[in-house]
Amino acid sequence: MDQNRLPKAVTYLLAGLSAIFFFWWLLTDPTRDFRQSLPGLDNRGGGSGANDSVKIGSLFDFYANDFTPLSETWPRFRGAGFDNISTSPVPLIDKFGSKGADILWSAELGEGHSGAAIYKGLAYVLDYDEKEQGDFLRCFSLVSGKEQWRRGYKVHVKRNHGMSRTVPAVTDSFIVTIGPRCHVMCVERLTGNFRWGIDVEKEYKSEIPLWYTGQCPLVDGNTVVIATGGTALMIGVDLSTGRKIWETPNPKSWKMSHSSIMPFTFEGRKMYVYSAVGGMVGIAAEGPDTGKILWETNAWNKTVVAPSPVCLPDGKIFITAGYGAGSMVFQLKKDGEGFSVSQVAEYKPSEGLASEQQTPLFWNGHLFGILPKDGGSLRNQLICVHPSDTRKIVWSSGPEKRFGLGPYFMADNKIFLFNEEGTLYILKPSLKGYIESDAVKVIPEGQDAWAPLALADGYLVLRDSKKMVCINIRK
Repeated sequence: MDQNRLPKAVTYLLAGLSAIFFFWWLLTDPTRDFRQSLPGLDNRGGGSGANDSVKIGSLFDFYANDFTPLSETWPRFRGAGFDNISTSPVPLIDKFGSKGADILWSAELGEGHSGAAIYKGLAYVLDYDEKEQGDFLRCFSLVSGKEQWRRGYKVHVKRNHGMSRTVPAVTDSFIVTIGPRCHVMCVERLTGNFRWGIDVEKEYKSEIPLWYTGQCPLVDGNTVVIATGGTALMIGVDLSTGRKIWETPNPKSWKMSHSSIMPFTFEGRKMYVYSAVGGMVGIAAEGPDTGKILWETNAWNKTVVAPSPVCLPDGKIFITAGYGAGSMVFQLKKDGEGFSVSQVAEYKPSEGLASEQQTPLFWNGHLFGILPKDGGSLRNQLICVHPSDTRKIVWSSGPEKRFGLGPYFMADNKIFLFNEEGTLYILKPSLKGYIESDAVKVIPEGQDAWAPLALADGYLVLRDSKKMVCINIRK
């Protein structure tokens, strides 16, 4: 209907409402709820990054205290020897048999790639609960899968190819974890009682790596060793109290990578070898100069580094990364009272051994690893090379056997390899060729199974992005 034909009263009413709305619009700030996104403060966490107030260890849920005590452990990332090789005497299966994998239990997890640690009948895994917006250390009975307790803290984390992606470090008394946004937490192993925590991002002005914290904590005796980046390159913390023991300066402002610290003893000198964003370094691990830089090199300087350094007995150090980085080999030498390091070789991902996520195995003088997607015709294949020249491929698994970013380890003179789609392979380690004994689908709809594996007492714990499974592989 034409407005000119409306009764005058209605016209005056509409005019009045229009005027009120106009003055409200002038006096109201339409951006009052807008929050500026500042570089470096969001850290993909959805909050204000280092300005968030996180009460580490403030959440606890107790469920049970009935588990079967066992004797063996897989206490940290890459196992007791940091080499992903189990020394357990328990005989393991060669084949799965007609019934497939002997699955004991499974547990639903939040999306992530954090692997388990095992200690005397209990399995521990770091898990982010999206519903509660909490990062939790969860404790399970290794035999039954019954959850015992969980300890955590609220922290806002957005999904970014998963959330949690680190392996706890476990001793007879304590467990240490590093969460997605660099929160270090120490609890008592059996009870889950909180001992201490460190907000690395806040205290050291560290920059969280691109896909959250990938560095697994290192417990060396009674010292927790963390590569912080930021105002310090590395720190040593008393395991029982959380008191800082030593700190390595970081004048070159090297940043935290996704890689983990590897202990290495060479020429009688124990050190911590770390591949940071900026370079690779060896730091004194004992004596009056603990925490001092023994050697460093910026020849290896990649933006995204996930695999850890592989330190070989003759002083060679193999380091690799994905996204076109390829790999390098360095030679460490004793130089008077100190050490020198020199680059021996550099390889493109399509011409030598390289890896995007998993750290290669060193066995019988050779390196075993899965090539990244940019590895040319051998992409995603398992290959065997000699460290002196990784371009000389001893053997590859072949075009029909590609494994993606899946993890692998050795036990009972076998290689257990879990491809990223949930199939577990049993391989015979060899310097002559790829020898497959058997394979079985463990997680039917497996996806992004990238987390490291853990084995103790013949029980293998593995996971994909959303489910953790325990299988019995005792012979």
